[in-house]
Amino acid sequence: MRLRRALGLILAILTTVATAGSVEDQIRFRQSAYSFMGWNTAKIKNQAVDHPESYNKDQVIAAANAISAVANSNLLDLYTPGTDQGTGWKPSHLKADYFQKQDEVKELNAKFIKEANELQAVAATGDAAAVKTQFGKLGAACKSCHDLIRVRD
Repeated sequence: MRLRRALGLILAILTTVATAGSVEDQIRFRQSAYSFMGWNTAKIKNQAVDHPESYNKDQVIAAANAISAVANSNLLDLYTPGTDQGTGWKPSHLKADYFQKQDEVKELNAKFIKEANELQAVAATGDAAAVKTQFGKLGAACKSCHDLIRVRD
């Protein structure tokens, strides 16, 4: 039974690595995904928080859709052993103890996905005030994960 579990775990890791690529590729993919998401969160922040007079429902919907797509893309598959020390476009900012915090990480990831999906739904209504409120909830979800697993610059 132990051998079967061990083989299953090894197969799962090898499948993830084969799908996600090398450590450097995984880091580049996730850095790119977070940069893309950052660009889209900046669009929403600009329109819903900083300059509500410039609110454009279609642009906010498109940005929220992009954020939700990234959130639902199984980003955790890009966090395999070694990705805390490698270099993608730049050095990884993953804390070394990430791999000891998997229960917390999964919980925070689920919260991030929930808030991103809710932002997408709220954006579709066109209610700028509701978008601003939900955007704050998404930001809090992002921050909680950053605080747990990301080395600050």
